[in-house]
Amino acid sequence: MPASPHHNPLADWLRTHAVALDHLDPEAPLDDLEPLRATIGDARVVAIGESSHFINEFASMRERILRFLTESCGFTVMAFEYGFSEGFTLDAWAQGEGTDGDLSAHLVGTVPVGVDEPLRWIRRHNRTAATPVRFAGIDIPAAGGSLLPTLVPVADYLRRIDPESLPVVEEAIRIADSFAGGSAAVAAPAWARLATAEQDALSAILTRLLIRFLSVEPLYVSRGDQHSYDIALRRIEGACHADYTFRAMADLFAGKGLTADTSARDLYMAESVLWHLERLGPETRIVLAAHNAHIQKTPVSFDGRLTGLPMGQHLHRALNDDYFALGLTSTTGHTADMPRDENAPFGFTIEATALEPAEPGSIEAAFADAGLGLSIADLHQAGPRETHGNADLAPGPDRIRIQSAYLHTPVLEAFDAILHTPTSTVADNLRDMRDA
Repeated sequence: MPASPHHNPLADWLRTHAVALDHLDPEAPLDDLEPLRATIGDARVVAIGESSHFINEFASMRERILRFLTESCGFTVMAFEYGFSEGFTLDAWAQGEGTDGDLSAHLVGTVPVGVDEPLRWIRRHNRTAATPVRFAGIDIPAAGGSLLPTLVPVADYLRRIDPESLPVVEEAIRIADSFAGGSAAVAAPAWARLATAEQDALSAILTRLLIRFLSVEPLYVSRGDQHSYDIALRRIEGACHADYTFRAMADLFAGKGLTADTSARDLYMAESVLWHLERLGPETRIVLAAHNAHIQKTPVSFDGRLTGLPMGQHLHRALNDDYFALGLTSTTGHTADMPRDENAPFGFTIEATALEPAEPGSIEAAFADAGLGLSIADLHQAGPRETHGNADLAPGPDRIRIQSAYLHTPVLEAFDAILHTPTSTVADNLRDMRDA
């Protein structure tokens, strides 16, 4: 039964302020999303999260919101938790290059986090749109699984611009190829098994390349052009952030490491968003899809230990109100846990886990106590400023689901809005990743 307003005041608030949504069908009319227009206001970057990857309902709502923001609100870019370097190939496909069937080949060997259906919609949309929608990758290469998606195109660039430096990047490619995998869950343990001399040599090479790129920019631009240089430099920066992440993840898996040491990946993602925002023009507005733990505006902590400063925190600092974080979560059904398994293609399997009743103090408990179905709540009106000095109102929720567990964070500060679906189901096209 729903808790009383005295015990869960946010539930009472949600009953009168949350907006009901009609359906999950990405192809159906979008009229029920109209309140979202006022909620996001003039934000230039709207991040759409999810409490777990591989969930059908979250994917459907993300596609609906993408359509609404592009068709009705003038958004022009879909950015995704996908490699910055690899994203250029997908953008070319979204703009009409190649055939419709080429997308599957482009995505072979990548974690299936749901980028395919939004891309197919963008390609269809762009065939008749006056203003085409662009696709932008923002992540380190292969979700931290390999340096090759960045280093191979950098080698191609240096072959034309600075062949003297080509042996340097080729040595980095040799080392990177020895531990490349489909995700950080594969690459970080494999990196840890390298000889210390190899680990250190790779880091030194990447640092040398980065400093050389920065130091001789006028020379490189004179031999090519600014745009190609900017992309190559960003790729080198991605390799450096990924290399740092290998060390951080290996330490994390080993139960040690520096405080917030996994932040390097999120910083790179945030800076990639800003990179695209700057270069695509002042009218650019970006829809950004990533996990809740990446888009939230507050630090990420587990078991009381500060683990990382998320992309959303960096973007909020840089953009203030021009950044809007919309978290997605559910109260019942199943979620996709990701137990580690080095023998699996991506270093983990997918395990459909039944959701337990929402914990007291969670945002999910507030939605459950309010008796709400598919709905969205603008949290600005329920923020700390509304409860300040009022002894009758308890603090806002202090946790939100992450897979079948909870991430403890002040939810009203972490997110600008929450979209709630009462039931979640795990995608059924993940057979190669499921736990047998």
